[in-house]
Amino acid sequence: MTAIDGLPPLRAVIAAHGLSARKSLGQNFLLDLNLTAKIARQAGDLTGCDVLEIGPGPGGLTRGLLSEGARRVVAVEKDSRCIPALQEIAAAYPDRLEIVEGDALAVDTAALLTQPVRIAANLPYNVGTELLVRWLTPPEWPPFWQSLTLMFQREVAERIVAQPGSKAYGRLAVLSQWRTTARIAMALPAEAFTPPPKVTSAVVHLEALPEPRYPADPATLSRVVAAAFNQRRKMLRAALKGLAPDIEDHLNAAGIKPTERAEQVSLEAFCALARTFTD
Repeated sequence: MTAIDGLPPLRAVIAAHGLSARKSLGQNFLLDLNLTAKIARQAGDLTGCDVLEIGPGPGGLTRGLLSEGARRVVAVEKDSRCIPALQEIAAAYPDRLEIVEGDALAVDTAALLTQPVRIAANLPYNVGTELLVRWLTPPEWPPFWQSLTLMFQREVAERIVAQPGSKAYGRLAVLSQWRTTARIAMALPAEAFTPPPKVTSAVVHLEALPEPRYPADPATLSRVVAAAFNQRRKMLRAALKGLAPDIEDHLNAAGIKPTERAEQVSLEAFCALARTFTD
């Protein structure tokens, strides 16, 4: 698929603009437009939606999102070298692509978008987890977005969907599954990228729930979960003793054995424990 939109193949775009992926920016370019269109389809029905894309690079996924019918794409790109390539895409899709040059961690992206909003991105590896945590922990819920369709290293993707009892289960799983329904939508081999990373990648799709799965104060839950998994090899009565001198009473009230370790505790039980600090 080299002409989904009459624009040149991505390899030609990269050659024309002298774009080489920069490790310092966490860049790995996905050049197969069949794959970028497939990723765009994982985001669901994009017609009538604004889509936020972080780190579009030369615009492979951008083109997929637009060709799949996104009403409008707001693409935030830190690398000024990529802007001319993105401007060529904007010219091919009049009034449907807004390019924002800047750092996604510093840009107020919600202000640039009109509801309904979906987020889809091949996230730069060096900021992907931080952006996900920000999107999962806004001041108010529901968030400004309906869904997240994000590419991560496979290891990070598995942490997002992990279940209690597994080594991958941790803070990211609790935060993700408390407020969303998360699944791994597809895997991508390293050789799909230029340059090939040393790890495989996976696309995770997260649908925002109208309300959190179980009641809990967000800040308290976050504090409890962070403390529990910061010392995941310790029993909870030891790992959480800094939260309260009577931590065993809190654990018992939540139905959690004080001798259990964090990876054994379900999302529902963590929420119950958080409530013992606020009820």
